[in-house]
Formats: sequence, structure tokens, C-alpha cells
Amino acid sequence: MLEILINRNETNKEIALVENGKLLEYYIDEQNSNRKEGNIYIGIVRDIVKGMQSAFIDIGTEKNSFIHLKDILPKIDETKEKLDSNIDIDKTIKVGQALLVQVKKDSNLQKGARVSTHINLPSKYIAFMPNTDIVTASQKIEDKKEQERLIKLVKENLGEGNGAIIRTSAIGKEQEIIEDIKNIEKKWNKINNDFRNNKENKPKLILESQDIVEKMIIDLPEKSIRRIIINNKKDYDKIVKYKEENNYIKETEIELKENRNIMQIYDIQKEISKLENRKIWLKCGGFITIDKTEALTAIDVNTGKYTGTKNVEQTIFKVNEEATIEIAKQLRLRDVGGIIIIDYIDMKDKENKKKIQELLEEKLKKDRTKTQIEGFTKLDLMEMTRKHICSHKE
Repeated sequence: MLEILINRNETNKEIALVENGKLLEYYIDEQNSNRKEGNIYIGIVRDIVKGMQSAFIDIGTEKNSFIHLKDILPKIDETKEKLDSNIDIDKTIKVGQALLVQVKKDSNLQKGARVSTHINLPSKYIAFMPNTDIVTASQKIEDKKEQERLIKLVKENLGEGNGAIIRTSAIGKEQEIIEDIKNIEKKWNKINNDFRNNKENKPKLILESQDIVEKMIIDLPEKSIRRIIINNKKDYDKIVKYKEENNYIKETEIELKENRNIMQIYDIQKEISKLENRKIWLKCGGFITIDKTEALTAIDVNTGKYTGTKNVEQTIFKVNEEATIEIAKQLRLRDVGGIIIIDYIDMKDKENKKKIQELLEEKLKKDRTKTQIEGFTKLDLMEMTRKHICSHKE
């Protein structure tokens, strides 16, 4: 069973997801964090860049945010339709116009935030998408009959002109999904009304995105969280209120251990301190190194002290196998996002390569964010992508 530890000190809040005393995920939520991903704003068009089919939107932050034409036009199912390339952005929006936008990617030192008019409101059983007719199920729902049942159920209960992505937590549920749809549509109607009734032509924050803990609770399977331990009364009261409003954590224990260092309960401080290490040793004696650059994260696999058997291919496979398990664990622990390149020790046997890719896919199923494995390239490098859970880590 899972436990969430929330430890607040003078400068930040630490959040850890623990399973049987072992650290699975770890985040630092800084009090002065400028994290805005997921926030919904009334934005004002300040400048249109025709040559890039883009515009700069003022959402009230230091830097204007950036929007592309495809994020202004109605959302389409890209597997069935293509964007009309003959549409000009200056025929779609005008300077000074107010737009309801959501931050899709936070700003950094070089760029402002990337925003979109395609709003996504996550709830327990669906990710709600207003102003589109797309209803689809998560790829992690592998049972085709269950996919069809869920899509039919959601379509029958969604309001006209709304779409959704059905989450894995919806498997086997019916009435809970219907209630979830009602609640999220009510939330959307309030957001939409706030936008339409706004008479001031200036940027405004309409809705703050879920915090790390709320997102964690929503993403994790129902009844999987045994307890939440907190050391701050204000944070405790907030979680208690959240529990009262959401039936899916009604069986979760909420404990207050005021003014204690919660991270010492399972002695996970050692594990936390290792998260900055570039090198991670494997049980077999091999090791991996993780190097982050602005463009991508490179992971290298090495045999290290492991000599293995006389069969060189089998020795290499053993190290690559252990490395794969550790890589999936570290990607989640460190919340590594973006493009990831894994340089495995070269394997000659194609079947072994296939086994390694299948193992990586299997282990990444436990990750609660989106991952995509492209496979081995011609240079024998494994290519994959992973979406950050917490945008401030970018």
C-alpha cells in the first residue's frame, strides 16, 4: 500500500510517495515557486507574428506567453484530420482580443510560457476537454470491450460540445464516472462564465492548477493510498477538507505529526540525498550514469565491476536488464522529462534487444505520467520521451 508524506519547513514543502517504506517519487514545492503549468488565465493578445503563425499573449506575468495557430483553432483528432494550412493567424485573432488560455509549458530564462485555448481539466476518472467532440480512452486501458463501454458511457453523459480522455481509474466504474462528469462540467461552466462576464480588458488568473499532492491523489489508483502523514496543521486541514469532498479517498487515513521531520519516519532521507548523484550502482556491479542537458537526458549503461559468465552476450544482457529496471525507477524518482536517450551496452542478439525494450515498457507502466518508447535507433540508442509531472523541474 502507498503512503504520501508531506513535510513542510521554513523554505519549502517536501512531498514523497512511499511504498512499503521505499521511495517511489519525491518533489520539492518551493514557497516562492513560479510554477504556472495548468493554470487558466484570461490572456490579451499583444502581438501577432504572421511568419510563424503565432502570437504573444499577456497573462499578467513578467514575460508574454506564446501561442501557435494550432492551439487557437478548434482541437482536432490528428489521427483523422489535418490542420488547414491556408488559415492565417491574423484572420483568426486580433491584437487586444481576450482569450481564455491554459499554460501548457512553464516559462524559463529564455522563453515565456506556452499557452493554448485547448483547456484540459483533470479529474479522477476523466481529463475533461471542453469545445471538442473527441472522446477517447487511455492507452493503458488494454481491454477493448472495456474501452468501448467507457467511451459509450462518457459520450452519453457529457454535455454537447465537450470531450474527454478516459483515465485508467475509470475501469469498472459507472456511477462514479457520471458524478465525476457532472462535477467537472460544473467547474468548467464557472470558468467559462467568469471569462464571458469579465468586462475588464486585462489579463487575469481564473483558476490555479492542482497542487502536487492533489494531482498525486487523482492519478493513483482508488483505495491504493493507505495514509497521508503531514507535519503542518494548515496542510493537514486542507487535505482533510479534500477528503470530505472526494469519496475516492474516504478510506485513506490522514495523520498530523506536527513539527516533526516526516521524512525520517522511514529513514528515506538517505534515498533523497542520492537523487543528485550522477552515478547509480546496480546490484550486479554495473552502473548507470544520468546526465541532463538543455536538449535531452542521456543515460549510459556500463558493466563496471561485473564480469559475469564466459558468455559475453549473456553478461551484457544481465547488466542491461538490471539497468532497465533501475532506469524506470530513476526516471520516476527524479521526474525526468523530455527526450531521453539510453546508451545500452551493445547487444548482438536481436531477441535480447526486444526483451530489453519489452521490459522497459513493462516497468514504465507503473509511471503515472505519459511515456513513449520509440525503440532502438540505427546507432543502437534507445529513444524515448517522458512528460514531467512537476513543471518546475524543467
